[in-house]
Amino acid sequence: MAPTVLITGGSQGIGRETANLFAQHGYNLVLTARRVDLLEEVAQGFRAANHPVFAMPADTRDPEQVKALVEKAIEQFGAIDVLVNNAGIFCTGPVDHFSLEDWHTIIDTNLWGYIHTIHAVVPHMIARGKGTIVNLSSIGGKSSSAYLVPYVTSKYGVTGLTESLHAELSPKGITVCGIYPNIIKSDFMERALIRGVDQEDEEARRKQLEQVLSVPVVEKPGDVAKAIWDAVKNQKPEVVVGSAKVSLGFSSILPGVMQWLTHKTFQNRDKTKSA
Repeated sequence: MAPTVLITGGSQGIGRETANLFAQHGYNLVLTARRVDLLEEVAQGFRAANHPVFAMPADTRDPEQVKALVEKAIEQFGAIDVLVNNAGIFCTGPVDHFSLEDWHTIIDTNLWGYIHTIHAVVPHMIARGKGTIVNLSSIGGKSSSAYLVPYVTSKYGVTGLTESLHAELSPKGITVCGIYPNIIKSDFMERALIRGVDQEDEEARRKQLEQVLSVPVVEKPGDVAKAIWDAVKNQKPEVVVGSAKVSLGFSSILPGVMQWLTHKTFQNRDKTKSA
């Protein structure tokens, strides 16, 4: 029987590339995302290639939708061997310009969404005595950065969740892996929450991100998909992707310098007033 992978955020970017890679290695695919049209487009492509795929729209912030997804996936394929938590949202801006609603959107998507899928899948994996959970984190889950506070908070949570789960579940045959990329040239800008001290500041921050994404050396979704496959194939508890290795190393050696640099880089119009 072919193994099965469940991928959240499977309709675009990293999720879509990960699905392509796992399909090449003979996995049944369970794909979920909130955008029904994009999800169905991806699923149709796999069906046209005669590849087994089950696609079901779900908002991972809703535990009942996640529970139904997992139950139907197991009914369809008999088991879930790999869970890839990928659905997420990026944000940038001064911390005092994020509303509580913004905070909930970030935390509920980036952290609680992972918790919901894990909560639904782990009993199944424990009963089978095997399985792999891959949590897409970020260099922001290892190194703090100014003007990304809600995002970094969510990703530090993912890092703690991942490392603690691995410590507890690895003796039970379940590997839990964290993937730590830098900023990725993908479609995340469509969903990003960008806040500023005024409209001009917001626009400047958006253009700043677009400029960063235009740099040729910025990693692509396929690079992260390969890291995910490496983690699953070799049962690694952690994979740092590409340029994130440099960022993490520099941050470990000179954390104060990195914090100063990110503050100056992302400050824009958020100027401190003199007393």
